[in-house]
Amino acid sequence: MEFEAARRQVGGTGDRRGDFHGDGKAGTKENNLEPWLKKCWCIPPKASADFVRAMEDVLEVHARDHDAGTVLVRAGETSKQQTKETRTPLPVRPGRPAGHDFEYGRGGTANPFMLHAPAGGWRHVEITDRRTRKDFARVPKNLADTHFRDRDIVLVMDNPDTHRPSSLHETFAPGEAARLAGRLDVHHTPKHGSRPNMAEIGTGVPSRQCPDRRIPDRETMTREVGAWVKYRNGSAKPVDWRFRTGNARMKLKSLYPSIQ
Repeated sequence: MEFEAARRQVGGTGDRRGDFHGDGKAGTKENNLEPWLKKCWCIPPKASADFVRAMEDVLEVHARDHDAGTVLVRAGETSKQQTKETRTPLPVRPGRPAGHDFEYGRGGTANPFMLHAPAGGWRHVEITDRRTRKDFARVPKNLADTHFRDRDIVLVMDNPDTHRPSSLHETFAPGEAARLAGRLDVHHTPKHGSRPNMAEIGTGVPSRQCPDRRIPDRETMTREVGAWVKYRNGSAKPVDWRFRTGNARMKLKSLYPSIQ
């Protein structure tokens, strides 16, 4: 599921027999600033009552002892670029990996919804073509009617506008929307801070464990992610979440408002 546009070296210098340093001290470590590099990240606001209230609510949900009639599920989503080869890759040879041309064809994007019940080690991924309210609404419906028909669902998820119970009313008839909403106890992670949601962490796992190659279409992605889900569910490894509200109040003091 890791869709890289290209994995290539540009401007290679061939076989070099020696080390060549610039004007700096010879042999210095590569610790210089690289201002052209950027990385997207959730940057939480400082001293925000709204942020800490949502964060502590989610941490409290994590710390509950859920009974046999209740299941805690975390939901997260991401977007993956589908890419296909435009030239036949060079085969693997002794001492040399397969070679892929830097040019690739765009196959659109896919939207995987990650669902994770950590207590039992259960995972499920639903892949859609879009990220609309109606696409999202079918996720809790499948949770309630397919995966956990006899259990109440505590649903923890992040804050896109689509991740709202109102999405159910935009998708289903009023009675059906109300029925589904009644099955869900919804909690949202704070804006600009989805880390308390384990599903957000889980979305990165397929990227590392599914084959690191170009995946051209939704059918291929669905098949390979399905194999990953089957493997992970077969191991049934639960998640031991130990970060509690007390930890947050000590380690994340800068996020809390100062009381005068």
